[in-house]
Amino acid sequence: MKKSETTEDSSGQGVLQRAFAVLRVLADAKGEKLRLTDIAARTGQAQATVHRVLQGLMQEGVVEQPAQSKGYQLSVAFFSLAAAAGTHQSSLRSLYRPALLRLSGMLNDTVFLLVRSGFDAVCVDRVDGAFPVRSHTGDIGGRVPLGMGQGGLVLLASLPEAEREEVIRFNIPRLHHLGFVDEISMRVRIRECLELRYARSQGQGVFPNIAGLAVPIYDPNGVTVAALSVAAPIERINDERLPLIVEMLRREADAVGAQINPFDPALRRPSQYLGAGNGA
Repeated sequence: MKKSETTEDSSGQGVLQRAFAVLRVLADAKGEKLRLTDIAARTGQAQATVHRVLQGLMQEGVVEQPAQSKGYQLSVAFFSLAAAAGTHQSSLRSLYRPALLRLSGMLNDTVFLLVRSGFDAVCVDRVDGAFPVRSHTGDIGGRVPLGMGQGGLVLLASLPEAEREEVIRFNIPRLHHLGFVDEISMRVRIRECLELRYARSQGQGVFPNIAGLAVPIYDPNGVTVAALSVAAPIERINDERLPLIVEMLRREADAVGAQINPFDPALRRPSQYLGAGNGA
């Protein structure tokens, strides 16, 4: 071991920094089991040092080494700890409020932030533009079945396939009375959404004079946690303006998405975190 490592390991600060370096590497692995040599290479630490750190983290229960495996990964206890820390307040609306204001100001159109709640999409924030529009979710707190509207379609398309199939089976009967939604048309729109990485509505259905566009919002792990959507009179989301609108929505989604806490309670229980200003 290098002399500098020995000196640093003798202080609590050095040990803590090394432990967090290991935790970050394991978190970046996104569930992949990493061997000791891999962790040492990615942290720039000696293997003996990493081994001691891993043993300490395993004793605390936040890292595990599955049976018959030489790899290490974060444990369920680690994620439970993070989830517990996120139950006290929600930062989702405070993070995205400036983005919604910027988009509405630049586009002069109404912008929405939607998240999933069970089989529904819920509007957790909305900023009105200069042109009056009607939307499926209505005001903050409104909800529609996943798959309805551009925001609901983005959230549905982003689900893992098995989960998506379950939602489709449950929601198609809920939408059948509308007359313009059936399983085939929904699957076609889902395929288009997955290919384009955005959803667009062009005046179909309940509001024939209103068009919309929505993009997914990814958390730091690359998981879709919300949808950023704009609605406007149909002539304002035409083929000429479409690329610029998509670019603007994606830029704002990417800029703030990296700051989202995946354990934010508003992502799991949105109805409990509405109507309380910009915070929880």
